[in-house]
Amino acid sequence: MKSLSQCAAERILIIDGAMGTMIQRYKLEEADYRGERFKDYHLDVKGNNDLLCLTQPQIIEAIHKEYLEAGADIIETNTFSSTTIAMADYDMQSLAFEMNIAAARIAKKAAQEYTAKNPDKPRFVAGAIGPLNKTLSLSPDVNNPGFRSVTFDEVVDAYYEQIKGLHEGGADILLIETIFDTLNSKAAIFAIKKYFSDIAQPELPVMISGTITDASGRTLSGQTLEAFYISVMHIKPFSVGLNCALGGEQMRPYISELSQIAACNVSCYPNAGLPNAFGEYDETPDHTAHIIEDFAKEGYVNIVGGCCGTTPDHIRHIAEHVKTVSPRRLPEMVETLA
Repeated sequence: MKSLSQCAAERILIIDGAMGTMIQRYKLEEADYRGERFKDYHLDVKGNNDLLCLTQPQIIEAIHKEYLEAGADIIETNTFSSTTIAMADYDMQSLAFEMNIAAARIAKKAAQEYTAKNPDKPRFVAGAIGPLNKTLSLSPDVNNPGFRSVTFDEVVDAYYEQIKGLHEGGADILLIETIFDTLNSKAAIFAIKKYFSDIAQPELPVMISGTITDASGRTLSGQTLEAFYISVMHIKPFSVGLNCALGGEQMRPYISELSQIAACNVSCYPNAGLPNAFGEYDETPDHTAHIIEDFAKEGYVNIVGGCCGTTPDHIRHIAEHVKTVSPRRLPEMVETLA
């Protein structure tokens, strides 16, 4: 079977679309989220999408298969919030490790099924590592700018447990995504390094995807795109890119810039445009696909897909529009003496 790097050298790879958007289509109620196991749980859990890996695994598997059927080469585990820190909102910290293993196994099963159908198009599982609901760079208290609600070591510990679960569950890639605070992502990188050092095994490929939050072209913690890239390049990621916050049109100048400075593959999976007044996404699959096709023809990207509001239809259109376009050529880097 071809490796991830071999596939990326041959063609633009397709990553899947939004998990949350697809879960919303099932119109699940509190009882659905709870399942039998948590039917008497002391807190409401509706909205805890990662819990569905334990209570409704067949739904998560069905969503993965829809994206695989649409042409995705890479599917993300349903683990965006599967850390002890994020699960504290539901008092489910003790379930974080189990969620990661379960999510990776569900995705792996679906990916292996589709790889077996067409060995020339192997499918890969990216263990999704979200940005957390706490930030290391900013104070949540405007009256105390020095205050932090979490420490670097606590974030490392939370990510370490997540990485362990994703790896043991069978993830092929680790994807640190929707990064709005580079220090949080540095903690995730440190946790990856520490985990694979501890188990004395080769590291999995790492994808890194930041998010530009507004027209300033900066992350929420204030970094420019170039500064963000320089902050994470030491891990020698398989790819670096952008997702979320913006639609493709708004992302254009930043993807263009990143394609000029990145020594690795560049990924881009934007939202389906900007949300409307009801928080919904109106951009059609064909429109999104035309934007991404343009990025591909300009030589900006190696990996493309969708974030909030995107569906298997969006991914199907994107895959169709870029299938004859060559991937961005990686620059030949010249080693310099420090």
